[in-house]
Parts: sequence; structure tokens; C-alpha cells
Amino acid sequence: MEKIIEESKQGESLVLEHKPENTKKLFIESYGCAMNFSDSEIVASILSANGFNTTQKLEEADLVLVNTCSIRDKAEQTIRKRLEKYNAVKRINPKMKVGVLGCMAERLKSQFLEEEKIVDLVVGPDAYKDLPNLLSEVEEGRDAINVILSKDETYGDISPVRLMSNGITALVSITRGCDNMCTFCVVPFTRGRERSREPQSIMNEIQDLWDKGFKEITLLGQNVDSYLWYGGGLKKDFDNATDMQKATAVNFDQLLEMVAVTFPKMRIRFSTSNPQDMHESVLHIIAKYSNICKHIHLPVQSGSNRILKEMNRLHTREEYMTLIDKIKTIIPNSSISQDMIAGFPTETEQDHQDTMSLMEYVKYNFGYMYSYSERPGTLAGRKMEDDVTEETKARRLQEIVDLQQKHAWFRSEEFIGQTVEVLVEKVSKKSTEEFSGRNSQSITVVFPKEDYKIGDFVNVKITSCTSGTLKGEAVGLSDMN
Repeated sequence: MEKIIEESKQGESLVLEHKPENTKKLFIESYGCAMNFSDSEIVASILSANGFNTTQKLEEADLVLVNTCSIRDKAEQTIRKRLEKYNAVKRINPKMKVGVLGCMAERLKSQFLEEEKIVDLVVGPDAYKDLPNLLSEVEEGRDAINVILSKDETYGDISPVRLMSNGITALVSITRGCDNMCTFCVVPFTRGRERSREPQSIMNEIQDLWDKGFKEITLLGQNVDSYLWYGGGLKKDFDNATDMQKATAVNFDQLLEMVAVTFPKMRIRFSTSNPQDMHESVLHIIAKYSNICKHIHLPVQSGSNRILKEMNRLHTREEYMTLIDKIKTIIPNSSISQDMIAGFPTETEQDHQDTMSLMEYVKYNFGYMYSYSERPGTLAGRKMEDDVTEETKARRLQEIVDLQQKHAWFRSEEFIGQTVEVLVEKVSKKSTEEFSGRNSQSITVVFPKEDYKIGDFVNVKITSCTSGTLKGEAVGLSDMN
């Protein structure tokens, strides 16, 4: 649940540059969090080098891949419906092969192949380099599966193909996996233990993006704050590292500063943070460099200490509030966003009110809110009864959403009269005469186009707002250009 699900991006089919020498056609769709969309770029890069061009026409594909999410039951149900659609097409085009990638592949493993017989190929998040071999198995009439989780696979040596890109913003993976065994979360079981990517390969990828004209990157991981490079291996094995490895290790605040200093005209974001792993040193780095965005996504999940303990969150309500206070002191202009779960097993009305009061304390700029859905394989799924009624979950979730809406209005109105720097990302959905982009706080800003262009950093004076969007007038280019 730490993973942000952007609903507008779900099910995007991806396109990359056509290579005339490639003769096979790949249709690839992505569901879930930003990590899945980033992984799809890696898969496309591997398959592009193995004879595949992408297509957006499902019916003409030789290979159909769906990159899946297991974070919520709704996501899995959506993917099952898509698999039914693929198989309807497959009856017309029997040469088509269908594969499941990602977290759902890892969780359900051979069930797709053996019990349901709805796919030819099942590939977990650490096995994408094995795709050419697995496809050979499929071509020879055998089912193919590789869901082995790696101790060190980070794909640092593969240059991702930027799919469906606006050419302005890009995702750069820095860690894979997670060591925080939150009882509601499948990530440690689907993506394995935490390991970090070699810093120089990260810097090389960002340099390549800069050379291609990208203006903003998001450093990506299930838990970026616990980034730790000491020569390779799992984070949990750091205690066994040599004295030299420990002395030369790179942690997240050092990596963040390295990127900020090396690319002073590139905007830097990161996601996602875990409260127990966010150190004050990171906050000082964010405050120090103007090109590091002043937005922190800080999932809390619940405001109740009792429920936090049941969730195996390794922080208390009070520790979280202390961290919020530090953020507001060190980075007073920072926005803060949340993840929240309503109706976790045993949640009482008092626990729910504790969540509401925490929200009142923080007054988040925006958030991602869900009712609890039991995920098979998690500790909560195995050991806890899902005992809060669906009706109660729905009511509590609506109360959380309503309160967040109120706070979002409050936070948006604070920007009225301010001048903010906006990276122009696209034409506004509502008017072709306006541009849309985000400010440093990750709030969407729209303003009249005038003579500006996509990719410009523009100073915009905010004149009005909705709960989720700021509106204003451009007053000139910023010094980030």
C-alpha cells in the first residue's frame, strides 16, 4: 500500500520507436504503481533488442504482456478481465502468446499456467532479463515460468526505453524490494528483499536523460529513504560488510545531494518514503538545494497506535507527528501527502477517530486513500480476520476522503497570491489555450500558454484554485531554464 496507484495511467499500452529490422509485434499494458511502469520500460528495452516492435493494436500482436499489481483486490480483478479479453483475441489469432509480468505473476506463480491455463508465460519482477530464454521455451510449445527473486537484480545495466513519455519527466529506479514487513503488504513477497542500485549507474542514466532534454526525474523505490549502496548485496546484510565497504557506502541523503549538485538545472523528486527510515539529514538536503522538489510523500496508513502496531508499522503516531514537525520546521514550504487505509482488521471507531485527528494535525496537501482489502499471502491475510464490515469501511473511507478534500482546499488557498515555479508538462485537459504543469510541491498549476512551450520552467502568480489545481498568470521564465 506504500505504492501510489495513479488511476489515470492504469492500462496504458506502451509504444517505442519502430525498428525496421524487428519483425515481431509486442503489445504491453501496465497496471499498478510507478515501479511497474518503470519496469515495463526495461521489458520493452530487452524485447526491442530481441526482435520486437510495439503495437497498440492488440489483434495484430505476436506477444501480449500485462505488467501486474497485487496491491489491491480491485487491481487483480481488472487484470483478470484483461486476460479474458486477450484470450478472446487469441482464439482468433492462435499464434499470439500471452504473458503475465510483475507482482501478480510472483504471487500466483504456476496457478495461471497449470490451474487456469490462461497464459503461456509467467515472469516475476526479478526475471525480466530471462525473457528471451522464456520466449524460446514458449515458441517450442512449453509453458515458461521464472519467478525467482534475486538478491541483487536492479537492472542497472539496462537503459530503459522511455515509453509514452512527454520527453520532460522520467522515472529512475534506485532500489528494488522492501524489508519492512507491514502485515497488509505483498511487496516483500512479490519484489523480494531490499537492494540498492550502484550510484554510478544511476548517475549515468540521469546524464543520458539530461542529454536527451529531460527536465525532471523521480528517484523511485518501494522505500527510497533506506537506499544503501556498499558494493552490492541486500541491505539486511550490511552488518557483514567489510570496514572499507562501510566507509565508502552511499546512503540516500548522499545520493540525493550528488544528483542535485551534478544536475543543478534538473528538477528532482523522489518516492516513496517510509516514516521510520526518513532521517533528518535528508530534510536538510532537500532544504539546501532549490532543484530538489519540496514535496514529501509520507504514508502513515493509520493514526492509531494500536492499529499501527497491528500493521507492523515501525513508528508510532507520536514519532510520525514529530517527523511532521521537523519537516515543517526545516522545509516550511514543503507539501506533504499521505496513504491511508480505512477498516484494517479490528479497527474500532476510536482508532478511526485517531486517524481523523492525525489528519487534522497535519492537514495534508493530498493523499491516496483506500479501504482495506485482504491480500492473500500477507501476514494480515493469514493471521487476521477481516472483521470490519464493508459498510463500515465505506463510511470511514468516505469520512477520510471528505476531510482530505477540506484540507486540500485549505492548502491550495495558501498559494493564492504567491508566485510559484512550474515545469510545463502538457497542454491542459480542459483548455487547449492553457498549459499544465506542477510546482515544486507537486500541485498541478494551469495558466494561459502565451509564448511559453512544453519543457519551460515558468514563474506563475497564483490567482485562484480548486482543491487540487492552482490557476494563475505567467510572469516570466525562471532561472532554472
